[in-house]
Formats: sequence, structure tokens, C-alpha cells
Amino acid sequence: MENKLTHSQDEYCTPTTRPTLQNNLAQTGAVLFAALADPTRLAILGLLWDSLDEEVCVCDITASFKVSQPTISHHLKTLRDAGLIHGDKRGKWVYYSIVQSQREQVQTIFERILGVPVLV
Repeated sequence: MENKLTHSQDEYCTPTTRPTLQNNLAQTGAVLFAALADPTRLAILGLLWDSLDEEVCVCDITASFKVSQPTISHHLKTLRDAGLIHGDKRGKWVYYSIVQSQREQVQTIFERILGVPVLV
């Protein structure tokens, strides 16, 4: 039986499509999706996004979820490390907000991958 999937050494595949994300944007997207790959982190980001550009105290974030304070701290660190949020320490509390400069990049990545406009 002949295997139709084999190609001779002289044949080359010609790609019919090209990646829609440049490598640097794909790398950024991978970090973004890894950071968002948890329901609690998505909810935290949503809470901060909905705060209308106001900072939110970590105490309010912690009180909004049924998980421990160390778990919330871990999730906040993951979002910070991905560059999505930043914190401003004031006394014993940290106030978090969305990194405004990331909004356009997040929008570009989601629009390219989902193929639909995303409002941020």
C-alpha cells in the first residue's frame, strides 16, 4: 500500500497562510494568556478594569474573593509580573490599578486572535 503522505526530497511545502502575530507580539500574548489562565486572576483584572481607572486597595480585593490572602497575593504578583497591573504601597496597604499603557497592546492581541474588535 502506497503512503500518499510522503514527499520526495525535492518537494517542498508552500505555506498558504502566514502567522498574523509578529513574534514579539506572540511572546507578549503568551505571557498575557498565561497570566489570565485562572478564573480568580480574570476576576481580579475585571474588578480593577471596572474601577474606572481608580486604584483599589488590596484589602478590598481580598474581601471580594473566597480565597485566602496569600492566594490573592500570588494572583496579584502574577498579574504584576505580566505587566497588566501595578501597585502603589501606602503605609501597610497596597493600591492596585491597571497599567494604562498595556490597554492598547492587550486590545491588539485579542483582536488579532479573536478576529473581532475589543473595546478597552
